[in-house]
Amino acid sequence: MTTEQLLRARRNLPAGHPDRGPLRARAIEANLPLAYRLAQRYAGRGERPDDLAQVAAMALVKAVDGYDPDRLAPFVGYAVPTIVGALKRHFRDTAWGMRVPRPTQELVLGLREATGYLEQLRGRTPTAVELAAHLRVDVDALSDAIIASHVYRLQSLDGPGTGNDNIELVDLIGRIDPRFARIDERLSHGELGRLVAALPLRERRILAMRFSDEMTQAAIAAELGISQMHVSRLLRGPSTDSGSASSPRSSRQHDRERRHRHRKDVHHVQRRSDTSLRRPGRGSRTG
Repeated sequence: MTTEQLLRARRNLPAGHPDRGPLRARAIEANLPLAYRLAQRYAGRGERPDDLAQVAAMALVKAVDGYDPDRLAPFVGYAVPTIVGALKRHFRDTAWGMRVPRPTQELVLGLREATGYLEQLRGRTPTAVELAAHLRVDVDALSDAIIASHVYRLQSLDGPGTGNDNIELVDLIGRIDPRFARIDERLSHGELGRLVAALPLRERRILAMRFSDEMTQAAIAAELGISQMHVSRLLRGPSTDSGSASSPRSSRQHDRERRHRHRKDVHHVQRRSDTSLRRPGRGSRTG
């Protein structure tokens, strides 16, 4: 039986029928060679072949489950784009050592093929201008792709540093700034801690569930028996419900003060912007 016939027979069986599982397994096993061949197209790009094969196999399972036999389209025509898309997403979202914009990732993939093609064509290493013209991008975009290609796999901090086998790379990196720990202390025991302690018990509990337990607003609402909109409003600002210590009048006063501060901030930013435009040679410096 073809894959289409297997999946059509499976579709015609009622849910829970004992033959549905075996038919699905036969369809997957029959197309595993196809998945592995597609995975081999992406070999030699820094990923282990076993990992690529696993990504392709998982995408094949998804294709088997998502295929609609009623459309009378070949299963291969549905499975190949599904598997290739999963492989491309694996390289885009998982394989890179650093987060790189998608256009740059795609340019890196084309850069290797373009370099090999132009080397055979011209008998020498192509220049950046020639590569950019071949790939139809500007030189700056090409330079970004060349730099990004070096961070696809990050060097281990436990590896040798600067060619000296006796020194690890981590030993050449500056020490941890002790002031980082003071930030947590100030947030926990400083002004923020006093502000949190002044909140009503329910609002302190909501903050703990949201930021310590990492619960969603919907989960918090279900736990407390209130609406998600109410939770969102409590997280955004002072409570205006009858159980809160703040009254509607004090809340309106808070809103007016906040809008007044916002107008002052905007006015201050505009004044600084006008000053910087009048004195273009004197920009701010970062430490």
